[in-house]
Amino acid sequence: MPRAARKVSSTGIYHIMIRGINQSVIFYDEEDKSKFLDIYI
Repeated sequence: MPRAARKVSSTGIYHIMIRGINQSVIFYDEEDKSKFLDIYI
């Protein structure tokens, strides 16, 4: 059974957490992190 959809925030502010499987590294350097933020935010 899929989870329920997230509620839309009235303020437009969300807290986003990103973790890899088994707490593996997601971003290897600031350039990786910056590129991700440019694409998705």
